[in-house]
Amino acid sequence: KVITREERNEETLKETVRTIFKIIKHMQHEVWYKYPHAVKHLPEDITFITSQELEDRYPDKTPKERENLITKEYGSVFLMKIGDKLESGKPHDGRAPDYDDWQLNGDILFWFENLNCALEISSMGIRVDEESLASQLEKAGCEDRKSLPYHKMLLNGELPYTIGGGIGQSRLCMLLLDRAHVGEVQASIWPKDMREECRKHNIILL
Repeated sequence: KVITREERNEETLKETVRTIFKIIKHMQHEVWYKYPHAVKHLPEDITFITSQELEDRYPDKTPKERENLITKEYGSVFLMKIGDKLESGKPHDGRAPDYDDWQLNGDILFWFENLNCALEISSMGIRVDEESLASQLEKAGCEDRKSLPYHKMLLNGELPYTIGGGIGQSRLCMLLLDRAHVGEVQASIWPKDMREECRKHNIILL
């Protein structure tokens, strides 16, 4: 989605996340209407927290353990500012330096009781502009990319400012239908021993 320079801020990011969350909540009711037995209660709202706040809260846990703890507590979380180094000296998770602005991005997470973990539905954010691209390329030691066509155009102000991200459709189906295995919502080829093991647990792979 194309945005203006003035819209490159945290409030634009949060409003976009809230809109996506509302749509997922609407989809929950659509699923209930068609499949009354698939009752999955999503939280009423999404909680915002930064990766640094999360590290401060659980300093002795790994990034994945922190994600699980905070998402289990709130049900749905948007974990912001992923990619830059935290006060511990390490980033919460790796992010490409020429994609999202590390100060204006995040992951949409839902608590998934079936697997007892946080389920990432979307990784998204406001994309880099001239300043953030140059800074992040330097931090990542990738300044040689400045000569590439896309990077050169962005640094010269020839491209629009944008916000974007992907949504995991199969994961969303798993969440809303309360399925434990991606093979229950997505047709694929699975090994015979996996099919047999899943069948023992009443997991029927497509």
